[in-house]
Parts: sequence; structure tokens; C-alpha cells
Amino acid sequence: MRDVNRTGILIVIIMGTTMAGIDSSIVNISLPVMSKQFNCTLSEIEWVITVYMLSFSVLMPLTNWLKNRIGFFNLYIGAISLFTLGSLLCALSTTLPSLLVGRVVQALGGGAMAPTSMAIISYVFPARVRGAVLGWWGLGNLVGPAIGPTLGGILTEQFGWPSIFYINLPIGVITVILSFKYLDVLRSQPKLKLPFDLMGFTLLTVFLVCLQYGVARAEVLGISSPEILITLGVALVALICFVLLDRRQKAPIIDLQLFSNYSFVSCILVTISRAAALFGGLFLMPFLLQEQMGFSEGVSGLLILPNSAFMAALMPFAGKWSDKHGSREISMLGIMLLAVSMYLFSILDRGSDIWSVITAMTVRGLGMGLLLAPLNAATLSSVRPAEVTMASSVSTLMQQVGGAIGIAVLAIITQTTYNNHVLAGATSMRAHHLALREGFNISLIILLVTLVPAWFLPRRNVVLKDVDAHIDT
Repeated sequence: MRDVNRTGILIVIIMGTTMAGIDSSIVNISLPVMSKQFNCTLSEIEWVITVYMLSFSVLMPLTNWLKNRIGFFNLYIGAISLFTLGSLLCALSTTLPSLLVGRVVQALGGGAMAPTSMAIISYVFPARVRGAVLGWWGLGNLVGPAIGPTLGGILTEQFGWPSIFYINLPIGVITVILSFKYLDVLRSQPKLKLPFDLMGFTLLTVFLVCLQYGVARAEVLGISSPEILITLGVALVALICFVLLDRRQKAPIIDLQLFSNYSFVSCILVTISRAAALFGGLFLMPFLLQEQMGFSEGVSGLLILPNSAFMAALMPFAGKWSDKHGSREISMLGIMLLAVSMYLFSILDRGSDIWSVITAMTVRGLGMGLLLAPLNAATLSSVRPAEVTMASSVSTLMQQVGGAIGIAVLAIITQTTYNNHVLAGATSMRAHHLALREGFNISLIILLVTLVPAWFLPRRNVVLKDVDAHIDT
């Protein structure tokens, strides 16, 4: 094809993924403020995060089918538009249910951005430059989650929590306009009318929704209540049916043959447990900084900055290290540092100084920086080239599911611990501190257990050959 502006294409997809990445972390710092305005409990406000992650994960398996059916151009434009509309709905919300509806719409767009962007890069850029391009895209993909908490704290303190959603509107509109200018070349992409695995998608959706709902409601109703037992039972039945049905499908929504790959399964187990611990810990962090230690939203956001800075600084080094020496050792070091950070967070209280917070954030950033790139490299190198897109989608799906379950479980644990200490005569502030400490300790234990599957990560990351770009120079 002629007149392909690859730089413009890269800028457009970086803008989209960065915007979605910011939103994945910008909301956490505003949760205490939202909780007060909507007069809801910790277990209720966690749905602002959980419903986004759950909706995000439900859409993820559809991405591969959609890009073949409607093409990259329509899928990317649709994703950006939905995300921008969802942001507007969130900003205009006056109740918790209306905010949750906006978050679902956001997630329907956000869930398609990252895998679609990866597919566009593979489609547009030749193999000889694809690694460098993915590096730039990865940096943009990292910037969003890195600056989200700091930006969210400043915006919430100065303009109120709706501003964290309003900021997406101009970015989304500009991205759509630039998409029509630079991505127009993708309109000629061949479209494949693959059969849609409706039954598989339905069963997977039922499993994900029932699992998350059951875990979240267990804190209120009790794990032995009939409603929870029935809900979790439906989730189990849906999962079993999905697995049995997958073997009979010519084009399954998820190819379960991937899970016969020993190395891939090790990577996925690390991804799930890491996400459960870290998303749950990130959910608790603003409550520790603001309600226990008395920091404002803006200061809380700035205190998270060392975590982001060290994570960004170490990721390129960790990626190069894993290419040369494998992912196992450096990933395990990252997990251990993350476990240490959870211990440091657990001992913080109102009397702790600001340097104790900065130390904990720095250790967390070092651990994240050493773990993320090597784990992603190990995941993609553990499968055949034809399986990379599906493996990436499965990995992202498992990360979202693990994170959603981690948040729900830690919310249950902290709320139960709080209630028990209040009944035992502790003050509300003391009970809240002990509950948060328990949550961080659980995250620490999860990370230590993660060392077991991490030991089975590949010793060497094999660089797989790939096909050249579909768009000729």
C-alpha cells in the first residue's frame, strides 16, 4: 500500500492505550471521596473498580473475532468512541448505580484497545522494526497506569472526582479525529466471516459474572448463604460446560489447547496471583494514605509517584535482562520485592513519617519494574507464533479476572476484620487500621505463594520468528 504514515498510526494507537491505561489507575485515589459522597461502604465502592475490570475481561475474548469480522479500523474507532462516551456518563453520575453503568460502557471500549493496538502494529509494521515499535507502544502503555494515581489525586483535590473522567473527553475526541486521518489505510484490510462461538462466549460470560458477583456478595450474605452457593454453583457449571464445549468448536472463543503448554500455564498462574495481590493492595492504598495517615488526595497521588518512576525506569532494563538471561530469576526477585513492600505498607500508621511511605512505594516500584516486562516476555515466548494473539488475550483476561477477585476478596477480609474489631470494643479508627493491615498481610502471603509457579517460568526466552507486515512499504 502507498502513503502509509506509520508514525501517525503509532501516535494514534499510543494515545488510545495511554488514555485507557490512565483510567485503569486514576480512579483508585478518588475512591474515598466517592465513598463519602455516595454514602456507601468499602465493599460497595469497590464495585467502581471491579465492574470495570469484569466488563473489561468479558469483552477481551471477543477482540480476536471482532478484528477479523469488522476490521481494525472499525474496531479501534468503536473502542475509542465507547470509552469516551462511558467517561462522559461517569462524570455526569449522581448515584453509585449510574456511575457503575458508565464504568461498564467505558470498559467495553477500553477492553478492546490494547489487543487491537497490538494487532495493528503486527499488521502495519514490518518484522525488522516491530520490536522497537512495540517498545515505544509499551512505554505509552506504561505511562497511563504510572501517572494515573498522581494525576487523579491532583484533579480530585482541585476540581472534584468527576474531573478524572472529564479529562478523557478532549483526548478521546482528538484520538477519533486522528484515527480517521491516519488509520484510514486499514479500511482495506481483508475481513473474515468466521463463525461466532455464541455458546462459548455466553458460558464464559456467565462464569465470569457469577464468580465475581458471588465473591463480592459473600461479604454481605455470608459464604454459606443459599444465594451465594447457587451463584457460585452456576459459575462452576458454566465453566465445566465451557471446557467441554471448547473441544468441539472449530473456532472457539478461547483455545484451551494453550493450557496444555506447561510453560504458558506457569506464566498464567503467576499473572493471576500477582494481579490478585497487587490490584487488591492498590485498592486499599488510598484508604491507608487518606483516612488513616491524613494525607490529602493530591499529596496521596504524589506519594505514589516514586512507585511509578522506579517501575518505568526499570522495565527496559528488566526486559533486556530477560532476553539475555531468561525471566525466572528476575521475576522471582520482583515478586519478593513486592512482598516486602506489602509488609512495609502493613506497618504504616498515623504516626509514620512521609519517608516511610516513600520507602514502601519505592520498593513496590522496583518490584513491579523487575516483574512486568520479563513476565510478559516469558508468556509470549512460551507459545508458537500463530498462538501469540490468543495467548496475549488470555493473559490479559486472566490478569483482569485475578485483579477483580483480589479486590473483592480483600474487601471482604477488611470489612469482616473491621466488624470483628468493632464488636470487640475497638474504636472505628483503630478497627479500620487493623483491617487495612490484614488486607496488606493477605497480599503479602499471596505474593509469597506466587514464588512457586514463578520457579517454573522458562529459563530462557526464545525469540520466535514472525511474519512480515501485511502493509508493504
